[in-house]
Amino acid sequence: MRQLIVDRFDGKYAICEDKEQKYFAIETSELPSGVGEGSVLTITSEGELLLDEAETQARRERIAAKQRRAFRQ
Repeated sequence: MRQLIVDRFDGKYAICEDKEQKYFAIETSELPSGVGEGSVLTITSEGELLLDEAETQARRERIAAKQRRAFRQ
C-alpha cells in the first residue's frame, strides 16, 4: 500500500506528497471525511483512499516533539 500526506488545499484540490517527494492533486470530493492538512492517506491495492488516523496522530506527535526541541533555548 502507498501512503500520501496532505500538504495543503488549493481550490477544489488537495495537494498530497508521497515518500519520494512527488506531488499529486486529488479532488477534495474524492477524499474520505475528516481529512485535513497533515493527514496521512493510504491507497489500497484497489485504489481506494483511506484516512490513516493512527499514523496521522503519530506524525503530528513526532512533529510537535521536534518543534518543542527546536524552540527550547
